[in-house]
Order: sequence, then C-alpha cells, then structure tokens
Amino acid sequence: MIRRIGYVLILAILIASCGGKKRTVYKKPETVTKTKPSRNPNADLPKDGPKESELYPLPANPGRFVKFPIANTQEYIETFAEMAQYEMRAFGIPASITLAQGILESGSGKGELTRKTNNHFGIKCHTGWDGEFDFHDDDAKGECFRKYNHPMYSFRDHSIFLSSRSRYKFLFNYRRDDYKKWAYGLRQAGYATDRKYPQKLIALIERYNLDQYDEEVVRGGLETVRKPKQYEVFTHIVEKGETLYAISRKYSISVDDLKRINNLDNNTISIGQVLNIRKEKSK
Repeated sequence: MIRRIGYVLILAILIASCGGKKRTVYKKPETVTKTKPSRNPNADLPKDGPKESELYPLPANPGRFVKFPIANTQEYIETFAEMAQYEMRAFGIPASITLAQGILESGSGKGELTRKTNNHFGIKCHTGWDGEFDFHDDDAKGECFRKYNHPMYSFRDHSIFLSSRSRYKFLFNYRRDDYKKWAYGLRQAGYATDRKYPQKLIALIERYNLDQYDEEVVRGGLETVRKPKQYEVFTHIVEKGETLYAISRKYSISVDDLKRINNLDNNTISIGQVLNIRKEKSK
C-alpha cells in the first residue's frame, strides 16, 4: 500500500513538473523597410547665417547620382568659380579658398572619392549627418564620407559645415579676401591633418590666380557675379558607322570638347564605346 502511494506521488510530481514548463515560441522578426526622405541641403544652416531666401537656389535634386566629368584643373575652376563666389557672398568664405580646397580634396574633380560621391571637400559623415554616405579609405580604412547627388550640394554643404561649427568661428573674423590667413586658420582648426595643407592651398590660389574671384565679390558684390553654368550630363554608346565628328554634331558640342571630357588622344572610337557628353543647358 505504501509502495503504491509512493508510485502515485512520484507520478503526480512528474505530471506537475511537465505541466509547469513554459513552451517557448520563436517568432521570426518582421522586416521593416524605411524610406529615407530627400535631404534638405540647407537643413543645417546656422542660426546667424543667411536665410534660404538670400542664397543662390541650388538645382533641383535629380533623384539620382549625376556624374560630372572634369578634364583638368582649369576646367574645374571655370565650372565652379561662380558657385564659389555665390557661396562667398552668402557665407563669407573666400571663393579662392573654396576653389583651392575643392581642387586639392577632389583631385580637380577626378579623385576616386569625388567620382563616387560628388564630395568635393572630403567631408566625413560626423555625428548628426542623416544624408547619403559611402565608405572610402582615408586616414583610416573604410571611413564614412558624405555623398551628394550633384556637386553643387557639396559646395553648399561645405559652406554650412564651416559656418556652423564653433571651431571654425574665428576664421570669420578675418577679411573675406585674406586667403593666406584662411589657409593657415583651417589647418589650425583641424580641417586637415596634413601639416603642409596651408602651403598647398596658397600655392594653388597663386598658381591659378584664384584670388581674382575674391576681388570680384568684394569689389562689386553679388551683382558682378554671374549665374553659374548649368550642364546636362549623360552618356552616348557608339554605334556602327558613327564618328566623333558625327556625334559632336548630334549633340551640338565640339570635337575638342568630346576628346577633352573623355580623355581621348585622337579621333578613334569603337563600337560599343561609352562616351561622356556634357553640354550647357539652354536657357
């Protein structure tokens, strides 16, 4: 009898312990896709800076990455000098400094980082950046850099970047056309790690006479600065029977421009070859 009771008690304990175990259910997590809104290029305008209505309006966001082929340093200057002047008028940063930094940081628009991000000033993501980005090896491997659909967004962001950070505040006490003080001040503020950064900027400014663009703004203000040229950029795939001359006629650009943009040494092209076409937009 006692043995039977013992069996019953053991059985009851086993049943109770089995019933007390919780059943674990593993639920597959749901995949949530977030759509990133288009970034306002003036989202970080400093409070004491220019109002949006006082700024040169940037081109409409194309919604896609626009390649902007530049053949050489002189073409880089001709393309972006007027934009640098508008940024100088609005923010007080010498156009010569903006252009020299752009030339140096972007390799005159031909550097790997610039070609894949349209980032002309080597501006890294930093805390608070909510725009597009890409990774590139710089001071360290795989660093995060800001990415723009169009180069002009990069120029505006450069102005906002310098004018909205306290460590660059002292620069705006300098004369707008004192490019030498600005060059040394940028190094002092920690913009670049290269000890010879100021000398490199000054050398570019003096070699290409970039200070002339500062003088134009200081002398005459915004009225003397022309609206920057707007370009249409696309590609053309060479078909059978086409010549460089025929393609130049088709797009109303010169053969020399076609060769310069595509780094061609002669007029020889082949079927299937992809040519970059860049022409000024009609007004």
